[in-house]
Amino acid sequence: MLWGALLAFPLVVAAETRPAVVELYTSQGCSSCPPAEAYIGELAQRRGVLALSFHVDYWDHLGWPDRYALPDAVTRQRGYARVLGNSSVYAPQVVIDGHGDFVGSDRRALDFALAEPRATVVPIELGASQGEVTIRLPQRDGIAPSEVLFVAYQRQVLSQIARGENAGRTLTQFNVVRSLRTLGQWNGGTRLFRASVETLPPGTTDVAVLLQPVGLGPIIGAAMLPLPRGERAVAPVL
Repeated sequence: MLWGALLAFPLVVAAETRPAVVELYTSQGCSSCPPAEAYIGELAQRRGVLALSFHVDYWDHLGWPDRYALPDAVTRQRGYARVLGNSSVYAPQVVIDGHGDFVGSDRRALDFALAEPRATVVPIELGASQGEVTIRLPQRDGIAPSEVLFVAYQRQVLSQIARGENAGRTLTQFNVVRSLRTLGQWNGGTRLFRASVETLPPGTTDVAVLLQPVGLGPIIGAAMLPLPRGERAVAPVL
């Protein structure tokens, strides 16, 4: 696989605030999902919001396999169902900051939730140079053991849907999560984590880091970083 050289550029340093984290669980096979996806596109442009679209695969049986569906997204959504006391998963579902869930097309409820202050904030220094993303976490006392989640996403994708409930439609979707993995645990001490740019899926335009207590507790830290154009993961040359 060929990769553009990633040149050094300044760290993005999180202040004593953090973006609200909006997780949309969606599918290209779901006819109720496009309005929620359009709203995610709007939120992606809003200052102070990290909006992410997690595509699930349990709509694929209707005839259209979602090419962006991730098993990890389904696992995460089912985990939220257990934690939040939901009897099942559904789409479009939005989870805000890891502790509140809403129907993804309910703009009024979502806007109200997004207006609430972020109670717990851990600043994250997130940057990249020489083909590597670095995540620096500060010393913080009284922190529950938390996972350091590394998210790679694609800012916009365009898909022509041939079958299923959205057959014949061209869908524009935003901040589509291409991979999600845990870099390790953080227990409140100063830590440095690294991730190679070469491990990012083709098409990745941005990365984000979430700090979340083990067991899907409320998110306590978040930061995102756009990768410079021309220095992103590209498809292999055959």
